Amino acid sequence: MTVATADTQHSLTSAKKTAMYSRFFQFNQFRSLFAPRKPRHPLVRVAVGLLGLAILAALVFVGVFVGAAMIIAGVAWKLLAQRKSARPAPSQVMDGEYRVVRKPALPLSR
Repeated sequence: MTVATADTQHSLTSAKKTAMYSRFFQFNQFRSLFAPRKPRHPLVRVAVGLLGLAILAALVFVGVFVGAAMIIAGVAWKLLAQRKSARPAPSQVMDGEYRVVRKPALPLSR
């Protein structure tokens, strides 16, 4: 018969705890993956900051020009559509005179 000592008892308890927690996914191991690390050297920090600002400025610059191009294309599309619809009417037009006919007044029903 084996007698469990305090050291063995502790290892059995911790084994049970790890077996119990191993069923659940531990997200703490990925926390460091998505946390941005700042470089320690001051010049590298400044360079990384300037690189980030340059990327941001480039994205804004491209976005403004894409938006302007879309607006210009829309205006050009409208102008071309108006130009196509401004063609002269075909020669089979009937000319006539019209007279406005009033609606006959109905007597009030009482």
